[in-house]
Amino acid sequence: METNEGTLDRAIRITLGIALLSLTVVGPQTLWGLVGPAASKARQTPVRDARVILEIAEPPTKK
Repeated sequence: METNEGTLDRAIRITLGIALLSLTVVGPQTLWGLVGPAASKARQTPVRDARVILEIAEPPTKK
């Protein structure tokens, strides 16, 4: 399975991960911040993972 990640996607994921991780230190100080490392480290989008788990056919890729 190829990764679904580009430069913009990577930047958004890292920013979102850092923002969520900061929730454990500042702000409401909840465990939701622990989602941050997963968001910043994930190499595939959740939609694609859900398709694989649910065995939903993906649209064909253009070559």
